[in-house]
Amino acid sequence: MKLKASILYSWFVKTVTYFLPNHPFFMGLRGFLYSLMMKKCGKNFQVASTVTITSLSGLEVGNNVYIAHNNVIIGTKIKIGEEVIIGPNCIISSGNHIFQNGSFRYGKGVANEVRIEDGSWVAGNCSVIGGAILPKQSILAAGAVLNKPMRDEKSIYGGVPAKKIGEVK
Repeated sequence: MKLKASILYSWFVKTVTYFLPNHPFFMGLRGFLYSLMMKKCGKNFQVASTVTITSLSGLEVGNNVYIAHNNVIIGTKIKIGEEVIIGPNCIISSGNHIFQNGSFRYGKGVANEVRIEDGSWVAGNCSVIGGAILPKQSILAAGAVLNKPMRDEKSIYGGVPAKKIGEVK
């Protein structure tokens, strides 16, 4: 029941605040309203108007987090650290399906934790899926797919699937 209430509340917040401009004040208001149903939320959580967040009850967000327009955040095990930027058009999902009886369609759903650690930046058009970890002060390059835990902090990860391509200087 808590999951259903979380999803309904998320859609309520999106609908009521959709036409408010993407000004820091209104993005902060959106973040505050979402935070009321979240597992954990720090200060200054800013959310653009076209973001879709489901399963608020499993979402943890640190201080000073910004989520740009057209992002979709789905899942019950997502942790976003402090001072994180998530660029536009990204998908962050902790859920996946297993291959069963010759198909993924009816395979059992599984959820694996997703972590985006402190000071990191997920650039535009990225996918971050269950089991992925973006280490502290790292960048996920535009268009990348992060599908597993990365270890090196202050690194740049890119590609499909993502791999280390550089260092943050």
